[in-house]
Amino acid sequence: MKKRFLLFSFLAFGVSSIVKAQDSTQTDPPLTITGSVDTYYKYDFADRSNLPTSFASDHNSMSIGMVDIALKKKVSKASFVGEISFGPRGQSQSIPNAAGVYDETTNSYNIQNLYVSYDVTDKLALTAGYMATFVGYEVISPVGNFNYSTSYLFTNGPFQNAGFKASYAISSKVGLMAGIFNDYWNVYKSASKLNTFGAQLSLTPVEGWSAYVNLLTGPSSGTEIDFTTAYQITPAFKLGLNAATFSAGNDYEDGGFTGVALYPQYAVSSAVTLGLRGEYFKTKAGDYATFGPAPGESVTAITATANIKAGPLSLIPEVRFDNMSSDAVFVKKNGSPSKNAGQFVLAAVYAF
Repeated sequence: MKKRFLLFSFLAFGVSSIVKAQDSTQTDPPLTITGSVDTYYKYDFADRSNLPTSFASDHNSMSIGMVDIALKKKVSKASFVGEISFGPRGQSQSIPNAAGVYDETTNSYNIQNLYVSYDVTDKLALTAGYMATFVGYEVISPVGNFNYSTSYLFTNGPFQNAGFKASYAISSKVGLMAGIFNDYWNVYKSASKLNTFGAQLSLTPVEGWSAYVNLLTGPSSGTEIDFTTAYQITPAFKLGLNAATFSAGNDYEDGGFTGVALYPQYAVSSAVTLGLRGEYFKTKAGDYATFGPAPGESVTAITATANIKAGPLSLIPEVRFDNMSSDAVFVKKNGSPSKNAGQFVLAAVYAF
């Protein structure tokens, strides 16, 4: 009888342990770690760094992009994302020092994302913290872009926004986000208050087609209206579009920019995709400083890119030609002003 009791107790303990283990697995999933590493070689046809867009600025050099590490976890309805990068590609978004200057010589890392979320219902989610911006087509991480170099629209738009937002799925094809954010872009804390309003209308009209209408507006940060869409028209052909207009805030008398970029891509095979980025970018007259054309001037840029995949590794050869409406930005090999500039890039991006 005693042996039977001990056997029963042992079996009951085993079943209880299995149930607890299953419950633990269901309610406490493991931490997810993802990220990327990238490096590149660039040669500018003027034999010097000549293009004022973000990243990959080193001329005739084997250089590094960044190590990007993202931590994610969701337990029940609560989740968090923490993403940090080390290297020049993330370093250029570092916060300003006490004098308000972005000191790229002393900062070697940057927080890309740091936020928490809670799913109030299956349709409503609340998020607070420091988030990659919802505006635009391109992102900081090279894994999220087809082209390795970046557009003027990306360089002049926000990279991150700190604040609070609510996202609501109206239906399987329509979503709405609204939030309040810090007074300036790309900083972890506001200079005075949370006074920038942001909103996004997301649409998925048919399978493979997504579209986003974005708004950021505030007295300090200015107002940007942005439209982004991508359509996988066939299994091989994808077409993307980004259009935006920006007006500077109260810190400036006037200024801003408008622009549009088109992204056609064609998959030659499962490992090789060819693509173009055609962009037109124009600055508005005023005292707001943009990266690119002088106030009231414009630039047209054509970028031809191949994306060659070998498992998690992507090789990205790219040729780019930019044409300004004036010769105030680019220079030739001899140092004289030029309306034209071009470069060749060969990048390697490993995603994990």
